[in-house]
Amino acid sequence: MTADPPLVLDIDGTLTRPEGWGIDPRVFDPIREWEAPVVIATGKAFPYPVALCHFVGIPELVVAENGGVVCTGDDVFFTADREAARAVAEEYRAAGYDLGWGEEDTVNRWRETEIAVNLEQPLEPLREIAADHGLEVIDTGYAYHVKDTDPNKGEGLETIADRVGIDLADCVAVGDSVNDVSTFEAVGRSVAVGNADELAKAAADEVLDAVHADGTLAVLERVRGS
Repeated sequence: MTADPPLVLDIDGTLTRPEGWGIDPRVFDPIREWEAPVVIATGKAFPYPVALCHFVGIPELVVAENGGVVCTGDDVFFTADREAARAVAEEYRAAGYDLGWGEEDTVNRWRETEIAVNLEQPLEPLREIAADHGLEVIDTGYAYHVKDTDPNKGEGLETIADRVGIDLADCVAVGDSVNDVSTFEAVGRSVAVGNADELAKAAADEVLDAVHADGTLAVLERVRGS
């Protein structure tokens, strides 16, 4: 039997329960037992995927904040500056809007390079303000992310591959959103779960019927030792 291929896994929409929120605990053991490197590539704030790696028991190979932060296990790289995103948030609030996460805002408290806005908040003024600051807004299906136009998950993955010695052509990536497109373009094999948005589905080599963690678990079972 050949070795397991390296994995690149998104979190929200990919490792989540069928209802879409909360990580499905069924993914923990297969990921922990995977013999090849597993990269967690997500739009979440940096501490969240690091914590996931700790709880699962795998090395900290992380692309966080849509490529804004990259952890190779030994080194952490910041590829964007949060100050511009903070300025967008301040101007958005000054215009009478809100980020939508409550006073404590734990969604953004530990974010290093971008700002996330609740999907219930107005998008167009956010886009306009972000553009004035040279930033972009991407809709991951879980939040609007105000980010630098340059970093993306695919570039972060390339940094990890170079530092750790992963051949991206051997990698299998699973995701669900527009922010996974750059990952799909970087790897040898890409799979979109059934709940993926249209851009992710168009970029993937394969689109599943099964959604969320059900889809991801099916992929892991199929490619293990392939």
